[in-house]
Amino acid sequence: MRISVFGLGYVGAVVTACLARGGHSVTGVDTDAAKAALVNAGRAPIIEEGLEALLTEGVQAGRVRATTDSREAVLTSDVSLICVGTPSRPTGEIDLTYVERVCGEIGRALREKSGPHLVVVRSTLLPGSVEGTVLPVLEGESGRKLGPELGVAINPEFLREGTALEDFFHPALTVVGAVADRDFEQVAELYRGLSAPVVRTTFKVAEMMKYVNNVFHALKITFGNEIGAICHRLGVDGREVMDLLCQDTKLNLSPVYLRPGFAYGGSCLPKDLRALCRLAQAQEVEVPLLRAIGASNERQVQAAVERIVAQGRRRIGVLGFAFKGGTDDLRESPVVTLVETLLGKGYELKLYDARVSLARLVGANRRFIEQRIPHLSRLMVEQAAELVAHAEVVIIGNQSAGHAAILAGLRPDQVVIDLTPAARVRPATPARYERICG
Repeated sequence: MRISVFGLGYVGAVVTACLARGGHSVTGVDTDAAKAALVNAGRAPIIEEGLEALLTEGVQAGRVRATTDSREAVLTSDVSLICVGTPSRPTGEIDLTYVERVCGEIGRALREKSGPHLVVVRSTLLPGSVEGTVLPVLEGESGRKLGPELGVAINPEFLREGTALEDFFHPALTVVGAVADRDFEQVAELYRGLSAPVVRTTFKVAEMMKYVNNVFHALKITFGNEIGAICHRLGVDGREVMDLLCQDTKLNLSPVYLRPGFAYGGSCLPKDLRALCRLAQAQEVEVPLLRAIGASNERQVQAAVERIVAQGRRRIGVLGFAFKGGTDDLRESPVVTLVETLLGKGYELKLYDARVSLARLVGANRRFIEQRIPHLSRLMVEQAAELVAHAEVVIIGNQSAGHAAILAGLRPDQVVIDLTPAARVRPATPARYERICG
């Protein structure tokens, strides 16, 4: 394909060289004439191992050139990639000035061009920016609407400085947000020959992916540092601890526990977090990230309360209230905390959990109910039908295979609020269905 790349900074220079290696004809565009001159001479405008050799190869093969003339670049290409910066403003907001300027330049050039043109955003944008900024500017300046003559997609980059070429040619996956089949297929064609899957999604999901990736990386680094600080004070080898943690790919480095849903609970996570934070305090080690985990978890319970209150209905049924489906363990169940909060607000509740029955409970679980939450035992029902007949709002508190049949029997006038990290497929129910996390 004939491609124009707007912005010859870190991302743009790497993308220009790598796409040319893939056989495409690439024109780099930058307002800085010195950068354009460097690229035309086969030299890298940034320091990145292997980049200069790749640019030299592209220039010598006639597949790479650079210019400051955005109009000419658009008129001689079929696809334009936007790779300009989105720096922070003093308030923390991203500055879309460069993106808006480039969209305007591309749009004005398209007024002089016949035939379709695809604009692909690789710059880092917050969700809603394509629809709220990129599209309006492109459509307004070009006189075209999103469709056959004007394609738009977002293709976030996940390139690390120092390993950018390796990351480009061997990605875990390539994410493309697109509305039209043609736009998605044209972006996917850019990466033909790479082994990673090309995943299609919406504009907003693709925009969010870059932020989620980077913030998760920041979270992992900070977590490792706080654990390392505690270990150092205790004379424990923190690197060995974290090496062992990373060897567990069943739970630790896996999708487990990364599904949006309700708060954590149970007999282990809450008490162990408290104990580790208390140990850090005793050792005079500051662990703001670890301390914030409990506060964030409590906030998730409050968010559920607010969602239920917003329904404006008083009769509530809770379907599953053990801390985890498939167990009868109520210790530190966040659903029990939710129930107690709703009781305090005067709601009428009935609770059903196929695994929890006072007649069958023994040991620690029975003592927990009798000593800690005896007032909840009178709310428990033995048959789900009794809960369904009572409830205006049904709360799914944990995951259970038996819930599907119950949900299928609800009425259209009932509301379901699902607190579980459920699959993306909506369960079959005539009731209005909502998830706690969207």
